[in-house]
Amino acid sequence: MAEGLKERIQADVKDAMRARDKDRLATLRMITAGLQQKEVDDRVELDDAGVLALLDKMAKQRRESIEQYEQGGRAELAERERAELAVIESYLPQPLSDEELDALVAEAIAATGAAAMADMGRVMGELKPRVQGRADMGEVSARVKARLGG
Repeated sequence: MAEGLKERIQADVKDAMRARDKDRLATLRMITAGLQQKEVDDRVELDDAGVLALLDKMAKQRRESIEQYEQGGRAELAERERAELAVIESYLPQPLSDEELDALVAEAIAATGAAAMADMGRVMGELKPRVQGRADMGEVSARVKARLGG
Protein backbone atom coordinates (compact mmCIF):
# COMPACT_ATOMS: atom_id res chain seq x y z
CA MET A 1 0.00 0.00 0.00
CA ALA A 2 1.29 3.45 -0.88
CA GLU A 3 2.23 5.76 1.94
CA GLY A 4 -0.41 8.43 2.58
CA LEU A 5 0.25 12.12 2.81
CA LYS A 6 -0.32 12.19 6.55
CA GLU A 7 2.17 9.35 7.09
CA ARG A 8 4.72 11.11 4.89
CA ILE A 9 4.40 14.27 6.98
CA GLN A 10 4.86 12.23 10.20
CA ALA A 11 7.99 10.59 8.77
CA ASP A 12 9.33 14.01 7.75
CA VAL A 13 8.79 15.28 11.32
CA LYS A 14 11.07 12.50 12.56
CA ASP A 15 13.63 13.22 9.84
CA ALA A 16 13.65 16.93 10.71
CA MET A 17 14.12 16.06 14.40
CA ARG A 18 17.09 13.81 13.55
CA ALA A 19 18.58 16.48 11.29
CA ARG A 20 17.99 19.16 13.97
CA ASP A 21 16.30 21.33 11.33
CA LYS A 22 14.42 23.61 13.74
CA ASP A 23 12.63 25.77 11.16
CA ARG A 24 11.38 22.85 9.07
CA LEU A 25 10.41 20.95 12.23
CA ALA A 26 8.40 23.91 13.55
CA THR A 27 6.46 24.15 10.27
CA LEU A 28 5.87 20.38 10.14
CA ARG A 29 4.60 20.42 13.73
CA MET A 30 2.27 23.29 12.85
CA ILE A 31 0.93 21.24 9.92
CA THR A 32 0.53 18.16 12.15
CA ALA A 33 -1.28 20.22 14.80
CA GLY A 34 -3.61 21.62 12.12
CA LEU A 35 -4.38 18.12 10.85
CA GLN A 36 -5.07 16.82 14.36
CA GLN A 37 -7.27 19.83 15.15
CA LYS A 38 -9.29 19.28 11.97
CA GLU A 39 -9.73 15.58 12.80
CA VAL A 40 -10.85 16.36 16.35
CA ASP A 41 -13.19 19.16 15.27
CA ASP A 42 -14.81 17.14 12.48
CA ARG A 43 -14.49 13.75 14.24
CA VAL A 44 -13.03 12.18 11.13
CA GLU A 45 -9.83 10.50 10.00
CA LEU A 46 -8.46 12.71 7.21
CA ASP A 47 -7.69 10.98 3.92
CA ASP A 48 -5.25 12.40 1.38
CA ALA A 49 -7.95 14.63 -0.14
CA GLY A 50 -8.73 16.09 3.31
CA VAL A 51 -5.04 16.62 4.04
CA LEU A 52 -4.59 18.33 0.66
CA ALA A 53 -7.55 20.62 1.31
CA LEU A 54 -6.07 21.67 4.66
CA LEU A 55 -2.57 22.17 3.19
CA ASP A 56 -4.09 24.22 0.37
CA LYS A 57 -5.83 26.43 2.94
CA MET A 58 -2.59 26.83 4.94
CA ALA A 59 -0.69 27.78 1.77
CA LYS A 60 -3.31 30.37 0.87
CA GLN A 61 -3.07 31.87 4.39
CA ARG A 62 0.73 32.13 4.04
CA ARG A 63 0.46 33.85 0.64
CA GLU A 64 -1.98 36.39 2.07
CA SER A 65 0.27 36.99 5.10
CA ILE A 66 3.33 37.48 2.89
CA GLU A 67 1.47 40.10 0.88
CA GLN A 68 0.32 41.93 4.03
CA TYR A 69 3.77 41.82 5.66
CA GLU A 70 5.41 43.16 2.51
CA GLN A 71 2.89 46.00 2.29
CA GLY A 72 3.59 46.76 5.94
CA GLY A 73 7.36 46.78 5.43
CA ARG A 74 7.92 43.70 7.64
CA ALA A 75 10.41 41.80 5.46
CA GLU A 76 11.58 39.47 8.25
CA LEU A 77 8.02 38.25 8.93
CA ALA A 78 7.34 37.85 5.21
CA GLU A 79 10.52 35.76 4.91
CA ARG A 80 9.41 33.45 7.73
CA GLU A 81 6.03 32.99 6.04
CA ARG A 82 7.84 32.21 2.76
CA ALA A 83 9.87 29.49 4.49
CA GLU A 84 6.67 27.95 5.91
CA LEU A 85 5.00 28.19 2.50
CA ALA A 86 7.90 26.33 0.88
CA VAL A 87 7.50 23.43 3.33
CA ILE A 88 3.71 23.34 2.87
CA GLU A 89 4.00 23.48 -0.93
CA SER A 90 6.40 20.54 -0.91
CA TYR A 91 3.38 18.34 -0.06
CA LEU A 92 1.05 19.85 -2.65
CA PRO A 93 0.91 18.37 -6.15
CA GLN A 94 2.39 20.28 -9.09
CA PRO A 95 0.21 23.29 -10.00
CA LEU A 96 -1.88 22.97 -13.12
CA SER A 97 -0.87 24.94 -16.20
CA ASP A 98 -3.39 27.35 -17.72
CA GLU A 99 -4.02 24.89 -20.56
CA GLU A 100 -4.61 21.97 -18.14
CA LEU A 101 -6.95 24.08 -16.03
CA ASP A 102 -8.93 25.24 -19.07
CA ALA A 103 -9.24 21.62 -20.23
CA LEU A 104 -10.52 20.49 -16.81
CA VAL A 105 -13.04 23.35 -16.72
CA ALA A 106 -14.29 22.39 -20.20
CA GLU A 107 -14.55 18.71 -19.16
CA ALA A 108 -16.48 19.58 -15.98
CA ILE A 109 -18.91 21.80 -17.89
CA ALA A 110 -19.48 19.04 -20.43
CA ALA A 111 -19.84 16.35 -17.73
CA THR A 112 -22.43 18.35 -15.78
CA GLY A 113 -24.26 19.66 -18.85
CA ALA A 114 -23.92 23.19 -17.47
CA ALA A 115 -25.31 25.91 -19.68
CA ALA A 116 -25.78 28.94 -17.42
CA MET A 117 -24.53 30.62 -14.25
CA ALA A 118 -27.20 28.73 -12.30
CA ASP A 119 -25.17 25.55 -12.96
CA MET A 120 -21.94 26.96 -11.53
CA GLY A 121 -22.27 25.10 -8.20
CA ARG A 122 -22.49 21.74 -9.98
CA VAL A 123 -19.45 22.54 -12.12
CA MET A 124 -17.40 23.67 -9.10
CA GLY A 125 -18.46 20.52 -7.22
CA GLU A 126 -17.16 18.44 -10.11
CA LEU A 127 -13.89 20.40 -10.36
CA LYS A 128 -12.94 20.86 -6.71
CA PRO A 129 -11.64 17.33 -5.98
CA ARG A 130 -9.69 17.34 -9.26
CA VAL A 131 -7.94 20.69 -8.77
CA GLN A 132 -7.62 20.88 -4.96
CA GLY A 133 -4.10 21.93 -4.08
CA ARG A 134 -3.18 22.34 -7.74
CA ALA A 135 -4.94 25.61 -8.55
CA ASP A 136 -6.30 28.65 -6.74
CA MET A 137 -10.03 28.04 -6.35
CA GLY A 138 -10.72 31.75 -6.97
CA GLU A 139 -8.99 31.44 -10.33
CA VAL A 140 -10.96 28.26 -11.10
CA SER A 141 -14.21 30.01 -10.20
CA ALA A 142 -13.37 32.97 -12.46
CA ARG A 143 -12.67 30.63 -15.40
CA VAL A 144 -15.94 28.75 -14.86
CA LYS A 145 -17.85 32.06 -14.69
CA ALA A 146 -16.22 33.24 -17.93
CA ARG A 147 -17.18 29.99 -19.67
CA LEU A 148 -20.77 30.10 -18.42
CA GLY A 149 -21.17 33.72 -19.48
CA GLY A 150 -21.15 35.22 -15.99
